[in-house]
Amino acid sequence: MATTDPARPRGRSFGTRAAWWQLTRFAVVGASGYAVNLAVFALTFSVAGLDHRLAATAAFLVAVTNNFTWNRIWTFRRPDGRLSHQAARFLAVSLAGFALNLALLELLVAADLPELAAQAIAVALVMPFNFLLNRRWTFGIAA
Repeated sequence: MATTDPARPRGRSFGTRAAWWQLTRFAVVGASGYAVNLAVFALTFSVAGLDHRLAATAAFLVAVTNNFTWNRIWTFRRPDGRLSHQAARFLAVSLAGFALNLALLELLVAADLPELAAQAIAVALVMPFNFLLNRRWTFGIAA
């Protein structure tokens, strides 16, 4: 339930409308990053013939750049923070998420899922982890 306490900062809890809109914006940015990730993965794996691990790495690098930019200026609206500080934290969270993504990708490929489907599932499963850490640690928004 949303709080009406004026002393409580808006957007600091998931009980506020602002926090839900933030989650919605994160999902939109995530969807764009997801599309970018899958497009780059498909191009580098299917067209360029890279190994699925290298294709996933290329897809990650392009998508993380897209996501940081949009999350900084639109989702969390923290362009006033130190770019280098936020970028380093965002990259750290993204690398942890990428490691988790690769582990899931390998498990799914080993279970005989097609590589593109396995990548799609792995990316979707890692998204909540990325949101929570970026919200709290990268952009300094308390739970």
